[in-house]
Order: sequence, then C-alpha cells, then structure tokens
Amino acid sequence: MLRLENIKKTFNPGTVNEKCAIRNLSLHLAPGDFATVIGSNGAGKSTMFGAIAGSFFADEGTIILDGEDITFTQEYKRSRVIGRLFQDPLKGTAPHMTIEENLALAFLRASTGTVPFSRISKKDKELFREQLQLLDMGLEDRMKQPVGLLSGGQRQALTLLMATMVPPKLLLLDEHTAALDPATADKVLELTKKIIAKNHTTCLMVTHNMQQALELGNRTLMMDDGKIVLDVRGKERADMSVSDLLERFRTGAGKDLDNDRILLSMEG
Repeated sequence: MLRLENIKKTFNPGTVNEKCAIRNLSLHLAPGDFATVIGSNGAGKSTMFGAIAGSFFADEGTIILDGEDITFTQEYKRSRVIGRLFQDPLKGTAPHMTIEENLALAFLRASTGTVPFSRISKKDKELFREQLQLLDMGLEDRMKQPVGLLSGGQRQALTLLMATMVPPKLLLLDEHTAALDPATADKVLELTKKIIAKNHTTCLMVTHNMQQALELGNRTLMMDDGKIVLDVRGKERADMSVSDLLERFRTGAGKDLDNDRILLSMEG
C-alpha cells in the first residue's frame, strides 16, 4: 500500500541552520496496516508525515502509494487520497465557514471528478447529517453554524470525519488527541478506532503515549535522528511491555530515550 524507499530531507541546506530531518528512511505498509509511531522531538515523525502528504518534496528517495509513484505529486492532489489530522484542533477546518460547508468541501475534494460546490445535493446533505450523528456531539443540529464556534474537541472530531467521510487510501494522525482534555481525547480516539476498523484504513499514527503505542493497531515504530530504529509487530509486539520497548529502543538507537513527555506518559 505505502512504500517509502530511502527518503531524505534536509531543511535550510548550506546555511548555519541546516538540519537533516530524515535520512535513508524506508517503510513498507501493507493494506490495512495500522502503525503507531513514537519518538522524541526532532526524531523526524512530522517530517516523515510531511513527505508522505506532499507538504514538501523529498530530496532523495521514492514514495509509492497503492502502486502509484507520488514522489513529486503536488499536495492538493495527494489530499484526495491521503487524510491527515494535526495536533492543533484549529488546523484542518475553515472557521468562518459552516459545518455543512466544511463537510461539503472535504466531500468534493475526495470524491472523483470536479463537481462544483453548488452541486451538493439534498442526498449529500443527508449523508453529512448521518455522519455527524455518529460523533454523538449534537453537531447534526448545528450544521449551519460556523466551525469557529465549536470547541477544540468538536473541531478535531469534525476534522476526523472530513478526512474519512470518503475513505482515504492512507490516514496520517499526528498526535491528533494530544491537545484535547482527557475525556474528549478518549472520545476522539474511540471514534478514530471505529472509523479505521470499519473502513480497514491503512494508518500511521504518531503518539507520545508508549502504552497506547503498543495497544493500538498492529505495528509499533520508533524513530530517532530521522530514521526508524524499531519496527515490531505480531507476537513480539503482543508480548512486549513498555520497559521492553524502551530497552529495544536503547539497542536500536544506541542510547536511552530522552523525552520527558513520553516517559511521563508511562505513569498515566
């Protein structure tokens, strides 16, 4: 489904701020794989997501999605088949547009063809309402309200719906519950799991919670210094504790994991 082959990206090359964010990064995801990704700040997680989504072009390497080479495909074209959620709930929606208008834009972008905005049908609007009901947040009765009036959790749930209403080939979740209060984060995460399971969506999810990284999906990836240093799945993953994961990171990266936010999550 997704193949990254020897991806490299350096920001500000030739300057004092030069930073090699990912190097010789390779990853193969089979259809339906749900891989959690963990690593310290600067490990390359968001840069990997940016390369996949087309936020920038990789300096070297190849990106294949569902058999198609998308290495130099523009971001807006990739967005038709790649859903993406960010940590910030304010990203991913247009605050001055209504809930219905946001859903319409997402629906038309991901649908085949180039149907004008005015062609949203009554049937489409009924679909939007049905999908909003699944969120169990009462948003189906607020479709004419601007998105800017919603809470962070409501906006993130709406963004999740927008990214998956037309099931994408790949879903990228970049700590999409980290900025929410615990109760809302749990609700959005449960919605995420249901949507991924229902559509058998191939997914990469960045998390800082190590227990979550072992429990969600079917693979756990750990990154350090722009590389994947650990990839566990199957029985090995099922039998692994957080302590085991830390030890395996130490072996793969040649150092201890040094990130207070991740280590503190072990206590939660």
